[in-house]
Amino acid sequence: MPGVSARGLSQEERRQLAVNLTRVLALYRSILDAYIIEFFTDNLWGTIPCSWQEALDGLNPPQLATLLLGRPGEGEVVRYRSVWPLTLLALKSTAYALAFTRTPGFQTPSEFLENPSQSSRLTAPFRKHVRPKKQHEIRRLGELVKKLSDLTGCTQVVDVGSGQGHLSRFMSLGLGLMVKSIEGDQRLVERAQRLDQELLQSLEKEEKRNPQVAQTGPRHSPYHVVQWVDPTALCEELLLPLDNSQHGTARLLLTGLHACGDLSVALLRHFCCCPQVVALASVGCCYMKLSDPGGYPLSQWVAGLPGYELPYRLREGACHALEEYAERLHKAGPGLRTHCYRAALEMVIRHARPELRRPGVQGIPRVHELKIEEYVQRGLERVGLDPQLPLNLTALRAHQAQENRVVAFFSLALLLAPLVETLILLDRLLYLQEQGFHAEILPIFRPELSPRNLVLVATKMPLGQAFSALETEDS
Repeated sequence: MPGVSARGLSQEERRQLAVNLTRVLALYRSILDAYIIEFFTDNLWGTIPCSWQEALDGLNPPQLATLLLGRPGEGEVVRYRSVWPLTLLALKSTAYALAFTRTPGFQTPSEFLENPSQSSRLTAPFRKHVRPKKQHEIRRLGELVKKLSDLTGCTQVVDVGSGQGHLSRFMSLGLGLMVKSIEGDQRLVERAQRLDQELLQSLEKEEKRNPQVAQTGPRHSPYHVVQWVDPTALCEELLLPLDNSQHGTARLLLTGLHACGDLSVALLRHFCCCPQVVALASVGCCYMKLSDPGGYPLSQWVAGLPGYELPYRLREGACHALEEYAERLHKAGPGLRTHCYRAALEMVIRHARPELRRPGVQGIPRVHELKIEEYVQRGLERVGLDPQLPLNLTALRAHQAQENRVVAFFSLALLLAPLVETLILLDRLLYLQEQGFHAEILPIFRPELSPRNLVLVATKMPLGQAFSALETEDS
C-alpha cells in the first residue's frame, strides 16, 4: 500500500504532515467517530454525501476491497463501474498519501511458502510453542535489535512487557545478546522460565546430533523479572545492569513487541530521561488504552495544533487490520454480515430499553449460520432482555438488505484509520526530536501477518544512513 516514509522527511516536513493529518481527521471525524453498531439507530448511511452513497451503493465486498481500499486481487484490473465524485476520490488519495507506509523495505520471499505454520528462517527449537505470526515478529524485531545494539554499542537489551519470553529467548539464545525480560504477570514469567529450559535442552540435543552447529562460548538465558512498569514513574529495575561491574558504564537498549497502551509511552520516557538508555526499538499497539491526557499528545507541536484530539473511538479504530479486512472482503464470506446483524440488534435494544446503549454482547457462535431474528433473540438474552420480545420481521429483513451498505461504511472508516495511527506515531517522533534525539519510524513486519507493523527506532547518536541497514532482511 502506498504511503509516506518518515525517513524521507525533514523535521519541518514532519511538522507539516502533522498539520495536514489533524485537518483531514477533523474533516472526516464523523466517519471515524461513529460506532458501526449504530448504523441504523444513528442513520450513519445518511451522514455521508449523497454522491458517495450513489458511488458505493450496490458495490459487493470484493469491489469495495479493490475500488475503495485500493487492494485489488492478484491479476485484477481496477475498473470503476461509474464516475466517482471527486470528493470521494480525494478522500481515497489523501488516506493513501498521508499515512506512514506499511510496506517493508525488504522484498524477500515469504518465510512461510513451504509451510504456513513454520518460518523457514527460524530453526525448529525457536519455532516450538510459537505461532506463525509471532515467529515472524520475534525474528524481524530481534534481528533489528541486534543490528541496533551493534551500531550503538549496547551492553544489554531490556525487553519490556515480555510475556512468555519468545522475543527475549530469540535475542539471547539465538542472537547472543544479554537480555533482561520485564513482565508484570507472575504466571507468564514462570512459563517463560520453563520455556527457557526447554529451549536450552533442545539446543543441546541439536548440537550433539550436529556438532558443527555448536555455539562457541556460553549461552545466556534471559534474566526474568516480575515487575509492573508504571507509565508515570521511572522503573529502577529496568535500569539495573545484569553485570554488576557495569554500574555507571552500562549502555541499555529498550525494546517492546506490541507494548500495550501507556507501556510504549513509558519506554519513550525512560529513553529520554535515563542517560544509560542509548537506544530504543518499540512497536506499539492498543492505542485506545493510552491515558488521556498523558499518553497522547506527547509533543509540544502536536499539542498546539487545532483539532489534535483523538477520542477513544478514533484510537480504537486505529488498531483495526486494514489488510486483513480487505482479504475478508475479497473472500466475501458470510462472516461479513456480523456488523449488520449487531446494528439491527442495537435497534431492537434501543426500542425495548432506550437508555441501554451499545451494551457488550458476548460472542454469539456461528453467526453466519443464523437467521437475523435468531441472532437478535440470542443477543437480547445476552444483554439481559427477554429473548421472546415481539420482533418486527419486516424491519429486520430491511436491515439485512442493507448489509453491503454497512460493510461500505465500515470500509470508509477503515480507510481513514491508518491516519490516526500515523498521527500518534508522528507525535512520538516529534516528541523525541524536541528532546534532541534521533528517531525514525520503519515498517518492520509484513502487514498481512502483523497489522501493527511500525517500529519506532530512537538513538542518542546520529546514525545517518545506518538506519537503512535496520530495514534490510538478513540473508
